[in-house]
Amino acid sequence: MERGKRWWRVKQKEDLASLLRKSWYHLRLSVRDPCRVPTWDAIVLTAASPEQAQLYNWQLERAKRMGRISASTVTLAVPDPLGQRIGSGAATLNAIHALARCINTNVFLLAKKHILLLHAGGDSKRVPWANPMGKVFLPLPYLASDDPDGPVPLLFDHILAIASCARQAFGNQGGMLTMTGDVLPCFDASLMTLPVDTSCIITVPITLDVAANHGVIVAAETEHSTQSYAVSLVDNLLQKPSVDELVKSKAVLADGRTLLDTGIIAVRGKAWLELVTLACSCQQMISELLQSKKEMSLYEDLVAAWVPAKHEWLRKRPLGEELVNKLGKRKMFSYCAYDLLFLHFGTSNEVLEQLSGVGSELVGRRHLCSIPATTASDITASAIILSSKIAPGVSIGEDSLIYDSSICGGIHIGSLCIVVGVNISLDNLLSVENSIKFMLPDRHCLWEVPLIGNRELVLVYCGLHDNPKSSLSKDGTFCGKPWKKILHDLGIQESDLWGSSGPEKYLWNSKIFPILPYAQMVEVAMWLMGLANEKSESMLPLWKYSRRISLEELHRSIDFSRICIDSSNHQADLVAGIAKACISYGMLGRNLSQLCEEILQKEGSGVEICKEFLAMCPIVQEQNSNILPQSRAYQVQVDLLRACNDEGMACELEHKVWAAVADETASAVRYGFKEHLSESPGSISCQEFQNNHHDNCTHLPFHPRRVKVELPVRVDFVGGWSDTPPWSIERAGCVLNMAISLEGSPPIGTIIETTKAEGILFTDDAENQLFVGDYKSICAPFDGDDPFRLVKSALLVTGIIHDNILVDMGMHIKTWANVPRGSGLGTSSILAAAVVKGLLQIIDGDDSTENVARLVLVLEQLMGTGGGWQDQIGGLYPGIKCTSSFPGIPLRLQVVPLLASPQLISELQQRLLVVFTGQVRLAHKVLQKVVVRYLRRDNLLVSSIKRLAELAKIGREALMNCDVDELGEIILEAWRLHQELDPYCSNEFIDRLFSFATPYCCGYKLVGAGGGGFALLLAKDAQLAKELRRRLEDEKHFEVKVYDWQIFL
Repeated sequence: MERGKRWWRVKQKEDLASLLRKSWYHLRLSVRDPCRVPTWDAIVLTAASPEQAQLYNWQLERAKRMGRISASTVTLAVPDPLGQRIGSGAATLNAIHALARCINTNVFLLAKKHILLLHAGGDSKRVPWANPMGKVFLPLPYLASDDPDGPVPLLFDHILAIASCARQAFGNQGGMLTMTGDVLPCFDASLMTLPVDTSCIITVPITLDVAANHGVIVAAETEHSTQSYAVSLVDNLLQKPSVDELVKSKAVLADGRTLLDTGIIAVRGKAWLELVTLACSCQQMISELLQSKKEMSLYEDLVAAWVPAKHEWLRKRPLGEELVNKLGKRKMFSYCAYDLLFLHFGTSNEVLEQLSGVGSELVGRRHLCSIPATTASDITASAIILSSKIAPGVSIGEDSLIYDSSICGGIHIGSLCIVVGVNISLDNLLSVENSIKFMLPDRHCLWEVPLIGNRELVLVYCGLHDNPKSSLSKDGTFCGKPWKKILHDLGIQESDLWGSSGPEKYLWNSKIFPILPYAQMVEVAMWLMGLANEKSESMLPLWKYSRRISLEELHRSIDFSRICIDSSNHQADLVAGIAKACISYGMLGRNLSQLCEEILQKEGSGVEICKEFLAMCPIVQEQNSNILPQSRAYQVQVDLLRACNDEGMACELEHKVWAAVADETASAVRYGFKEHLSESPGSISCQEFQNNHHDNCTHLPFHPRRVKVELPVRVDFVGGWSDTPPWSIERAGCVLNMAISLEGSPPIGTIIETTKAEGILFTDDAENQLFVGDYKSICAPFDGDDPFRLVKSALLVTGIIHDNILVDMGMHIKTWANVPRGSGLGTSSILAAAVVKGLLQIIDGDDSTENVARLVLVLEQLMGTGGGWQDQIGGLYPGIKCTSSFPGIPLRLQVVPLLASPQLISELQQRLLVVFTGQVRLAHKVLQKVVVRYLRRDNLLVSSIKRLAELAKIGREALMNCDVDELGEIILEAWRLHQELDPYCSNEFIDRLFSFATPYCCGYKLVGAGGGGFALLLAKDAQLAKELRRRLEDEKHFEVKVYDWQIFL
């Protein structure tokens, strides 16, 4: 039993990692290409006050700048009217109304929009340290290590990722998705099915003890279900029900659980139109709420209008009659996501639990931070340090969270602590002999708050488990101790904190935090936390007669604009230090382009800092010239020039970047070949050519020779891009591909014949023809429009031209490629391989597969087309093979043929469809974008290509085990990664084709770099493959061609 639980926990962690990565992939794709992957028309946040709304709008703009939100999406933060709480239901109506005014639209146009609404207002009493930033923007460093040079991921960012997948469930029908700002619902929202013209609440099965503290949905019999979800009509709504209530209401499921209300509500179609209509005329309703000082809840009142069983109860509630009349015609459904993982951030303790629990392995524990050496500090491995600067002499305990802070030496932070937005600088506070200047005990929270009209920051603190809503008379605590003990130990009177009379006494409204000079605030803080010392007698009067403030007053007085400025400057200074260290001491291994984006946010001096870095580059280049790739050094300068707004110089230097890439590739692939490999007779004098041409030559009788070479094309399963320079000359690569013939024969070939007459005649299958009588004209570089530059390059790399092999004879070279242009099947490289192999056979050269493959690498470098090694390997070596490359000089390749069983060959040929999409692709444009991202050391690109190479090895094992279904999963992941590298490798037509094929397939992708050409569709079984082929051939609007193919063995 215990073993089963452990397995479930491991699986849950794996599922969470893959789910979040898939959601983030979808989010990035929707931001980069919203035309292909629809995104939200508007993202709206509710806020408690105009000041908090200002902070939220700053965060929304920052999210756009960071690529979390599409530029086309309208963003808006809407405060409650007059800063007075009106409840989440009224706040929803108010937010919709505010959006309509913001975009200046009418009811019917707004009802066609797709809106994401996040409830992020309120005072976060249970997570008080998150009040200054807003709880939805608290740090959540899941997957932070995927992008170490990017900003710290926030809870908001992960919510956006999950929500981006939910967007497609709405289709073209307008609607709104409402979520709460303190929950991360981890489920595959891309699978979500929403009933049309109605509302739907997302639920998940939970145990009855958990249900007692949350909202519960009572659902009717299931109307539609799969293995992962069930859709049912909602019969009733319960709030924090007892077990008896659950049983009585028939809310207990067959397995003994009940349905939790996750706080996610989707409204679409006619139900959305009715909600928009109500919202756009809601001002009178809201005025009544403000006058009566009552609230309208979303989850109790507004939602109840869609549940007939609640109508009688609702009519007695504030404005309930109007809600029933305007919305009551529609029903509500429950979408139960069986695998949904409900991560709640309702208390400080829950925040730390989510960082050390199920998602602990996803947490980046050091991100954009400056920390001292292990010999100069005591920082535990499990501590999480984000966007912070830690000085030597600091101690940080286990599982503590430090965020957006600067901590000076002599500070001791205990275990399970939370420190946020703190700048502790106490160098002159205590004498040198006192090594510990400040101590934060275990299980405490510490943060700073700037107040409007106050120069000093207020230092605020409490216990991790303190509940500011618990009263003095019950179980209320401060710094983990009962209030009575605090008052007794420190000599504080209740009247000092709450006055002589007034409301219930809570931590929330206790005037306990003094506003003093910073050093005194620190000393008083240690006294209040129970860390008394010899000066403690003087602390009580210092505290008692100071101006003091409560958490409640703090919440109303936060200077949000100062928070924005201070946070931006802190981040910029921190990142500038990291970038400077990368340039001064490192090998330019970080993404300086990304770091500079953060540096430029610093008020006034961001550009000047980037100019300083630019001035350092020549020194770094000179010091590391033997080991730093020239292409990388130039790219850094290009990125810094752009950061300095010098676009002209950046464009000029880009030419050097590409020239360096070509030189570095040439060094790796040409090693061992003759230096004059690409030279033609035109590179030497005419007299020298004549001497070479005739001296020491014996004129032999002419013997005609004829060679025919036919080769298959290749389809790549996974691993492409890891074979492409400059990646392949700096890092290991691995590709799994297969040689195939099309329509019964190898589609690529050449016939080469010697002729008695001198000169070379070139012909191809497009009826192009060229006769070259002067060999001196065959020299690089070639015109990009020259249809025979590939064959001319082959003549150079084989040495035929330079070595004057065509003495007193000529040659006719005919080529063909019976595949559509832009196929993605590696046609040009394989044709080059065929011509090189044929020429070597004509001259009795080394036509071994290994030699031909390397010569084609040289040929492609000579042509300037870039590209990697997988195409020629795929065509030259028969069958399925897994090829690895090892960087160095020379570049080494290891081809491992897969000994395919007859069963595997048969299953592949029955289940795999090779389909020409009719879309022409240009790999060179895609290649340039990917190479630039690699030269920038874009971490997402680097991790994606690493994963592709890893999947190639996994795919080989799957094929060896004859597991074609696993190959399908690998192909699907590879296709997602290809779109991560370049979203334009697909288009709307391809998306529609794959969507059409999804019910039949376990995997699909475009071959090669994508963008068009051929697609691989791997069906779930042979019968579905036949059915899919028939449907594709019948569907005239696709106009694709399904090719007959065979493995070329």
